[in-house]
Amino acid sequence: MAKPLTFAVPKGRILDEALPLMARAGVVPEAAFHDKKNRSLSFGCEGSEIRIIRVRAFDVATFVAHGAAQAGIVGSDVVEEFGYPDLYAPVDLDIGHCRLSVAEPHDSVTQQAHNSHLRVASKYPNLTRRHFEAQGVQAEVVKLNGAMELAPGLGLASRIVDLVSSGQTLKDNGLVETATILQISARLIVNRAALKTDERVAALVERFRALVAKREAA
Repeated sequence: MAKPLTFAVPKGRILDEALPLMARAGVVPEAAFHDKKNRSLSFGCEGSEIRIIRVRAFDVATFVAHGAAQAGIVGSDVVEEFGYPDLYAPVDLDIGHCRLSVAEPHDSVTQQAHNSHLRVASKYPNLTRRHFEAQGVQAEVVKLNGAMELAPGLGLASRIVDLVSSGQTLKDNGLVETATILQISARLIVNRAALKTDERVAALVERFRALVAKREAA
């Protein structure tokens, strides 16, 4: 008997948008998945041999890249940040839209424009360094996992690189968006080896691809 496929999903906003699409692709989590009091991280699927694991977004990519999960859903920001060679993102799901941007305090935009060295707070060190290197600027990245907007005001960093949706959080914290590094959407990701060796993974990719194509044609 074949082992169940493991499908990794991220906690938070992307998951809310992904669940209806997953259901149409036949990936329907068991009732316990939706129980707010349930602390489990692994769940079965209704009428399917798929197990779902619910983890942090960055960990979705790691589980899939290393083959602990065969497929999953995650933002393209995570795919680009890690650049795992064993990770393949065959389908843009056209959900979870936002952007990865540079932001800084209103009063410092012009005076910092020509700095050759900056300290930047972000949980995206690779994307941040690449962005500034392309401009001839050396960026020292201070790794934070949250509350990024506090960093400039407390002197931890002069700029931040973070996800932006409406921009309201930046505005509320006295910051202004000065550059967009990456437009982001959620992707179906798969382990390359699993795609080649397990026909169930290929079938899953085709189901999601067909659903996205159908929605775009509507």
